[in-house]
Amino acid sequence: MAASRDDFIIAIRSAFLKKGNKQRFSLIGLIFFSIGLLILSKINLPITNYLKITLNEIVYRTSFIVSVPEKKIQDFSDKIRDHYNIYNDYLLLKEKNKILQSKKYETQFLKEENKRLKKTINEFIYNSEELVAKVLIDKNSPFLKSIIVNKGSKDKVRLGMAVLDDRYLVGKIVEVNYSTSRALLVSDLNSKIPVGIEPGNIQSILSGTGKQNGKIEYLEADVLIKDKSIVYTSGSGGLFKPGIPVGIYHKETEEYFEVVKFFSKLSQLTFVKLVSFEEENN
Repeated sequence: MAASRDDFIIAIRSAFLKKGNKQRFSLIGLIFFSIGLLILSKINLPITNYLKITLNEIVYRTSFIVSVPEKKIQDFSDKIRDHYNIYNDYLLLKEKNKILQSKKYETQFLKEENKRLKKTINEFIYNSEELVAKVLIDKNSPFLKSIIVNKGSKDKVRLGMAVLDDRYLVGKIVEVNYSTSRALLVSDLNSKIPVGIEPGNIQSILSGTGKQNGKIEYLEADVLIKDKSIVYTSGSGGLFKPGIPVGIYHKETEEYFEVVKFFSKLSQLTFVKLVSFEEENN
């Protein structure tokens, strides 16, 4: 009988030594151990409190020790990432600086080239002091368009001064009295202004029509002007500086073909600016 009991115990041990049974036994053991700890914590024995405190200390200290390498690795990773980002920013700023430096050199070259060209053509043009004048009379006839302004020789008005409405050319001074002057508008039949048409820098003459528009004359036969091109003064003849906007070229309107509509409403002028353009001596 005793022999059979020993054989039974040996069989149980062999069964628990198998891998699967080992895991089950460990799990069961942990469950019973946890239940035992819970029961002991309810009893509130001093040894239980000491055991609980000891286990907490072990867990906390172990967690801290285990977390230190992880934190170090994370900090090291963050530093590498920061250095990588800083290096990328450095490369980007270096490229931007190179572009800005090249633009600076290009600008410097253009400035020097502009100076050389001005010396070559001997045109150093600048604006004199502007005179603001009030329109006293609008001489409006079917073909002749001019205005009388309240500035004259006593205000240093001279023949040929440009008459501007804001920044747009509207005419030139053709008669100067002591306290008044007469300006011929760009719409007058006698008005002939050298102009450049952009895009293309097409050189031509803008003539008045006696109406609220002008026309382009003296073009070569094979020159084509794009619709809605901008018409500026060309500066030819030295009367006006180049680049003063005058109007927009239209290939076709409701009433006419190929006209220049002036930027300013010439029949509604109340105040104008009188400006002279002269050559610099230096």
